[in-house]
Amino acid sequence: MNPVRVMCHQLSPRIADVPYNRALCADAIRGAAALGAQVVVLPELIQSGYVFNDREEAHGVSETLDGPTLSQWKTLAAELNIIIVAGFCERLSAGRVANSAALVEPDGGLTVYRKAHLWNREKLIFTPGSAPPPLVETVVGRIAVMICYDLELPEWVRLAALAGADLLCAPVNWPDGPRPGGERPGEVVRVQANAAVNRLFIAACDRYGEERGVNWVGGSVIVSADGYPLAGGTAHQKELRLMVDLPLAEARDKYISDYNHVHQDRRPGLY
Repeated sequence: MNPVRVMCHQLSPRIADVPYNRALCADAIRGAAALGAQVVVLPELIQSGYVFNDREEAHGVSETLDGPTLSQWKTLAAELNIIIVAGFCERLSAGRVANSAALVEPDGGLTVYRKAHLWNREKLIFTPGSAPPPLVETVVGRIAVMICYDLELPEWVRLAALAGADLLCAPVNWPDGPRPGGERPGEVVRVQANAAVNRLFIAACDRYGEERGVNWVGGSVIVSADGYPLAGGTAHQKELRLMVDLPLAEARDKYISDYNHVHQDRRPGLY
């Protein structure tokens, strides 16, 4: 396998301003392709913004899978020969909405994941997903998708790793909070831990900017299969483009010593 060029583009969407956010996404995707990226990851709910007042507001800006945003992403993926992973507010039936992410392939393939583990007030707005993180056999390798707080559940990341993922792409919106001086964001540390214990590459794309009183970590990061940041990993309150050529084949070697294999050493019968 040849190295795969992956970009995380940290952006600041506007709450409930879908036309602005759609244009923001298009510029980011075109910019990634111009730099040779084969995979671009954008933030959670980049299509809609995050801090909704209620479910009705979220439903008003939600879109179905054949709506204008996903249609745009499909067109750009085909035109630019790039894989897009990005978050959107998905319209379901009966007035419900999901916090979803799409993986769009150049050949027209569309895989949608609905966030299974909802954070804080998301539980008042979104219907949680009921399916495990998808694994997609793309032209560049095996890619899994999940969203933000899903990364805090090690069992969920393990599912993707055991399914054979080389790269986990995660659109995120990490709300900023207090931490001891000099410490890196805990969200980044947990991404590193998940990558290391599974020997799995992870690209987590955060956002920045204040939204209705909420500030964000701005901690976008691309992590190696050994668990070390290859780009990003500290808090930056600004637009960022992180790009790394990832040797995804390394994720298929799960040995960490001559006698230790991160998956085969598991003893589920004792757990």
